[in-house]
Amino acid sequence: MQDWSKIHDAMQHVDIVLFNQFSNHCLANFVEPLRAANAFLRRKVYQWRFFTLDGAPVSSSSGLQIAPHDALAHSEGTALLLMPSYGIRELDQERITSVVRNAARRYPVLGGFDTGSWLLARAGFLDGYRATIHWDMLDAFSEAFPEIECQRQRFVIDDDRVTCSGAMAAFDLANSLIASAHGPLVAMEVAQLFMSRGMVPALPVRASGRMVGRAVALMQDYIEAPLSIPEIARCVGCTQKTLEHRMRSAMGATPSVVYRRLRLNAVLRLVQDTDLPVSEIAGRCGYESASAMTRAFKAAFGQTPQAVRQDRR
Repeated sequence: MQDWSKIHDAMQHVDIVLFNQFSNHCLANFVEPLRAANAFLRRKVYQWRFFTLDGAPVSSSSGLQIAPHDALAHSEGTALLLMPSYGIRELDQERITSVVRNAARRYPVLGGFDTGSWLLARAGFLDGYRATIHWDMLDAFSEAFPEIECQRQRFVIDDDRVTCSGAMAAFDLANSLIASAHGPLVAMEVAQLFMSRGMVPALPVRASGRMVGRAVALMQDYIEAPLSIPEIARCVGCTQKTLEHRMRSAMGATPSVVYRRLRLNAVLRLVQDTDLPVSEIAGRCGYESASAMTRAFKAAFGQTPQAVRQDRR
């Protein structure tokens, strides 16, 4: 288990340093879950800014150009995350190390994504810490920085340092942060938003997670015609009591609560993203009537579907 206790608040306002040839996949996999969490929480909990070494735009490895908010020399905040990717050897020079070192001193929490751990290490900010890096670089990283405890992990949290191995791991890291700060249900909602139909969300659960994941996948597949909780338990090969115990342990909620959240999130997306009548949305999300759905929706989100739809216009 990763320990987020010292960095929850700091990670709500992150400054991300981008370099030419950065991985857009890594950036999106970290920022988009935070944006989604803001939407589900219905408030702007997470915020981010982009910086570059000199304040000039940079291009990702796929050619996407990003215009930063400012140069790194003008940055100051709570969490600084370095996000280079390709060409790390060319970035490993004293001029760049000096800029990174000066900026990093203004932040209590530091992170390296993809190959960003290399720059943090070169600047001396990972000495004595556990850390990871993109696994293609792990052996070289370990040899170059013997004072760091290198680990072949998707991401590593050690006190006030955050290191992440690559693009796919960046999503896991972001969702683990969300789960730790706001609970597994919110993390499930975020994971669900980015999953293709039929895939099990990457839930932040322990040993019982496989069974819980199968149960959640069934719930996702049966939004329009909801199954009973005993039926779901039979399908995943356990009793209702066992499923309830494991889901409470993993997610802090009963299967009924989880199912209701999944259905209401489906309602929210249809309300926000389509012009379907409320009565049709109710049918698509397993409600017997529009009035029943509206009552449940208002209890969950504080507004009626009609009010949410008015707000988007």
